[in-house]
Amino acid sequence: MFDLGTSFLAAAERDPDATAIIDGDVRLSYRQWYRRISTMAARLKGSGLSRGDHVVTALQNRWEAATIHWACQFLGLIVTPVNWRAKAEEIDFFLRESDARLLVVEAVSRDAGTGPAADQGIALVDLDVAAGLVEDDPAAPDVLPEADAEDWSLMLYTSGTTGNPKGVPRRHRTERAGAIAHVAQNTYRRGERTLGVMPLYHTMGVRSLLSMSLVGGTFVCLRRFDVAKALGLIEAERLTCLYLVPTLYHDLLYHPQFEGTDIGSVEYLGFAGASMTDGLLAALQEAFQPKLFVNHYGSSEIYTFTINQDAPAKPGSAGRAALNQRIRIARLGLGDPEQTAAPGEEGEIVASLAGDEAFEGYWKRPDADAKALRGGWYFTGDSGYFDADGDLFVTGRVDDMIITGGENVSPVEIESCLSLHPDVLQVAVAGVPDERWGRIVAAFVIARGSVTAETLDAHCRNSGLANFKRPRRYVFLEELPKSPVGKLLRRKLVAGDYDEIEPRSDARQANNQEIRSS
Repeated sequence: MFDLGTSFLAAAERDPDATAIIDGDVRLSYRQWYRRISTMAARLKGSGLSRGDHVVTALQNRWEAATIHWACQFLGLIVTPVNWRAKAEEIDFFLRESDARLLVVEAVSRDAGTGPAADQGIALVDLDVAAGLVEDDPAAPDVLPEADAEDWSLMLYTSGTTGNPKGVPRRHRTERAGAIAHVAQNTYRRGERTLGVMPLYHTMGVRSLLSMSLVGGTFVCLRRFDVAKALGLIEAERLTCLYLVPTLYHDLLYHPQFEGTDIGSVEYLGFAGASMTDGLLAALQEAFQPKLFVNHYGSSEIYTFTINQDAPAKPGSAGRAALNQRIRIARLGLGDPEQTAAPGEEGEIVASLAGDEAFEGYWKRPDADAKALRGGWYFTGDSGYFDADGDLFVTGRVDDMIITGGENVSPVEIESCLSLHPDVLQVAVAGVPDERWGRIVAAFVIARGSVTAETLDAHCRNSGLANFKRPRRYVFLEELPKSPVGKLLRRKLVAGDYDEIEPRSDARQANNQEIRSS
């Protein structure tokens, strides 16, 4: 298999004049971008870095960040991208834990990165100070691949809910296999144009970057998510495919400018990172009428678990095992991949470590390996079940399962039910402590209009939702707590770490009202 440097070189030879990357006024063809990558590679190599060294980047989605990513692939350096919003103590951890040799920052991450780099004696490059760092240097030789398919390509950090994040090192061959599968499973064609807004420290962002090179496509940078700018780029750059988390789709769809935006060029929609409610799924299908609407289920550790290429046809289904994968449902609490659940029985989703996209273990974390890697299978920590057709339904995190009065309740099912109410804009469900029941089901709602807890409870009753699954408490919020990439932070709801709003009309008088009827 090609290493990634060779893969990019093949793309530049195949489509030298195709537009490769756009970032504001910067528009580079594959030929031009290869020259910038060569310049960056020469400067990285000249700084004393050698094959296998870690380069930590704390950058937004700017063309220079993508250029550094590719230069590292050519040289066999391990690009280690981290959240540009990270605090100094987090940067300090990333640098120490990865044995970094270089930290690259920009204006927004400068203050957090400067101190830790100096304390550890690590070289620091500031893209907003080092003017011309990746400008074309005619004296720089064309970079040629120095890595092979077995070399480490990058290391992503998982955003764990407790403790320090875990490093996920991935080889060139697994990265390229994930990109090829992404192209195939989304049916991308030559010359696709995608919105490069999912962060390059996130597996979705990296996959968008790599997959565009495979099809001679265009990666249109959006440095941080801004709804109006995203809509503007969709129209102005005639984007053909979007690959986003559900939260970002929601924000696009309900922005005041959406109705006036020409979205006719968008033919392919894909989402990952979280479940999409039935209501949002239906609204997006109606608005975009895409040729393909893909629910991609995976992780940083193993890029793809399952694929549903027609998400609206079976709302909530994550589909079936992807091209490079096998999936099982292990019975809860046993930790044995051979003890599988029956159809319809909820358990923990496990994925084969023999797949082409699979990682081999966490960086310096044998404790995490012992918990997650068993018998050749990766225990995802997600709960789910296979239906009678053999399709997977992801019901949440094993740790998010609400046990109330001895019954197991999945938040995702209730969220999908409530999302279909016309006055519910967004909803999240969590189990909150209760003296009698241990935990009760609570729904946290962002309302589109005036709605009461009683109205929503009646909706749940009429939908056929089992009585023990009905929320017993409704809390109305202005916004839901989310991570920088738009994932719901359910733990904050459980802990009461949110800002409840005051009732804004008589219809809101039931704000934070508990439903006590059985």
